Amino acid sequence: MWANVKKFIFESFGETEEKAHTERELQIAAAALLVEAALLDGEFDDYERAIIVSDCMKSFDMDAETAHSLLDEAVALQKDAVDIHSFISKFAPNFDYQERLQLLEMLWGVVYADGVLHDYEANLMRRVCGLLGVKDKDSGDLRKQVLARMDIVAA
Repeated sequence: MWANVKKFIFESFGETEEKAHTERELQIAAAALLVEAALLDGEFDDYERAIIVSDCMKSFDMDAETAHSLLDEAVALQKDAVDIHSFISKFAPNFDYQERLQLLEMLWGVVYADGVLHDYEANLMRRVCGLLGVKDKDSGDLRKQVLARMDIVAA
């Protein structure tokens, strides 16, 4: 399975008429970005892991064991990743706008896991929004929703 994930991420899609993606590809993409977000403040603690697992369980309707397995794959994937641009450019064109918003909402939850938006995390969110083609307003609305849900007052 790891070979399929690496092939999806690091090789081109080739010349195909259909640009559909599997549910698993969306899951891998989301989890890898969530891990990237969690790593940016220098700590990837159990609470952040729990948020990622919980988000994956809710968003992808999977059980805890599958979500933990997905997280482990994403952690391994991030160790080999060079940058987010090469990663996002492989899958972004194949995901609809609602799926992109779903990824951003999950990312906002992870970057605010410790209640603080660090500079590197803010930079990641700006870059991801740009690479995904998500409007600033939509990202800001998602951020506010996440803050309200987590009962955090924005600085």
